[in-house]
Amino acid sequence: MTLFSYPRASLISISGFILIAVGSSQAMAQQGDQSVKTIAALDVPRYLGTWYEIAKFPNWFQKKCVSNTKAVYTAKSDGNLRVLNSCKTAGGETSEAEGLARQIGAKDSPKLEVRFAPEWLSFLPLVWGDYWVIDLDPQYQVAAVSDPRREYLWVLSRTPQLDPQVYADLLQRLKQQQFDIQKLELTSQKN
Repeated sequence: MTLFSYPRASLISISGFILIAVGSSQAMAQQGDQSVKTIAALDVPRYLGTWYEIAKFPNWFQKKCVSNTKAVYTAKSDGNLRVLNSCKTAGGETSEAEGLARQIGAKDSPKLEVRFAPEWLSFLPLVWGDYWVIDLDPQYQVAAVSDPRREYLWVLSRTPQLDPQVYADLLQRLKQQQFDIQKLELTSQKN
């Protein structure tokens, strides 16, 4: 999942929006919304490292990103994960956002929550966004991540470029999960 920072002046309003949006999403998911299916189990140590964004559903928090979007996951001593997202803006600058991810449920659960809001808000359940691993190859080289309501979708790869056939096969699996793959926007990964 890729979220990017904003000036402090707008942080409060963005945090409020996130609280409302995530809260609505969680409430609707609890009302019996047909959720996406996750992978059976996630080996978190194998998932750590760099993932390049290959494609995504467009979203408001990545509007300034024009290329080279990636996420780096590292283990923290408390069992959670540090998430460092970055991308290039139209001006050629690198935009970064640091967040925290935590597993929900069992030690091998493919359901995580991610927070990019300030740490002092972390006690609020509504600042945590769903990060569900819904597709992952056995070698941990290609992944798809979403949320229970299919509002967000990211296709990730360990390499900046993805074999076209591997991508096509993944798109078919996403279609079977009722994702509107026409909404996917390819991410430019330049040297």
